[in-house]
Amino acid sequence: MNTSSPFLNRRDFTKTTLLAGAAVAAGVLSAHAAEPARIRTSIIGCGSVSNAYLPVLTKCPYVEVVSLCDIRPERARKQAEKFNVAHHYPHIDQMLAGEPFDFLINLTDMQEHEHLNRQGLAAGKHVWSEKPIANTLAAGQILLATAREKKLRLWGAPITVQSPQFAFMAQTLAQGTLGRVAAAHADYGHEGPGWSSFFYEVGGGSMPDLMVYNLTSLTGLLGPAKHVAAMLSIVTPERDIDEKGKIKVTEEDNAMVLLDHGQGVISHVQSGFNFFNPNGHDGSKEQRHTISIVGSGGFMGLVGYDWEPLGVDVATRESPKLERHVTDAKSYIWQQGAALAAECLVTGKELLVTPEQALHVLDIITSARESQKTGRRIELTSTFKWPIVS
Repeated sequence: MNTSSPFLNRRDFTKTTLLAGAAVAAGVLSAHAAEPARIRTSIIGCGSVSNAYLPVLTKCPYVEVVSLCDIRPERARKQAEKFNVAHHYPHIDQMLAGEPFDFLINLTDMQEHEHLNRQGLAAGKHVWSEKPIANTLAAGQILLATAREKKLRLWGAPITVQSPQFAFMAQTLAQGTLGRVAAAHADYGHEGPGWSSFFYEVGGGSMPDLMVYNLTSLTGLLGPAKHVAAMLSIVTPERDIDEKGKIKVTEEDNAMVLLDHGQGVISHVQSGFNFFNPNGHDGSKEQRHTISIVGSGGFMGLVGYDWEPLGVDVATRESPKLERHVTDAKSYIWQQGAALAAECLVTGKELLVTPEQALHVLDIITSARESQKTGRRIELTSTFKWPIVS
């Protein structure tokens, strides 16, 4: 690796990434390098989520944020000024033709992810996408095939499988502490965002916005789902949105999904935009078990949300009093996914987050909608490498 400059240019990036990966595999990449290389990064979407991502990315030693983009140019300009980013653009075409970069981070409305991810890959960029990666499983599989063909990387949020709490839960299950696992339940909801309409429009809904977290965690813990059965509804048919006033809700704001993980294991997930919570939406105040797993010899519950976990409670037949574990809440934040992906690109380190699992979760969501429409139990065709934590 060339260490004369801490920055990678577009021409040298692919070569450098491959060399870094080989060096890690051979065990010869120095762990004491004075300063890591930084991947030139552009972010599209400067709305609410960018306020969570940008503070992490601009401090990440593996990232150089070179440009921002938003169809509302004023938002891109303000974020560029706030975070000292040199370039900003009103359209992805101008961003791709502008300041050179290698890594695209997509933080736009979820309905826009698929075509923007496709455009980024076509332009030779590695892509990190907020959830979901695509609108359908078939489209997502084409994106992944494109990335592989072009020797690019594609990832999608969320990153709940990266938390130490997830690792502890996976290891507890693998050790057989709960006996024969039978069932699990997860829930995540709030009263619904009022700042944008896309949550309630076609391609939105509570499942790709909220349930996606629990689906990622439960499939990560219990394995890929084999079948899905669901009941979905719209509880609040009209919403008051800051930018538009009253709108019609066209996607589910209330969802109950059953998953068959095989070998008798069944899980249930509920999510929605009609869930009052006395603790509000601040994850630091949530003390419930938002994920619970039961077996023939024990119980395990995740304290707090899986996107901001606060600990794991375990009780067994031998030790029936709940005991709390993994209470360090500072080592993991949901906003760090793109920064972890940048580290992967620069050093060759791999993530537990995979596009295959993200596409499996997308398969569950679209199959849940098919189940609601048809009244049938839907067989899934996707899978991913499991167990995630060995």
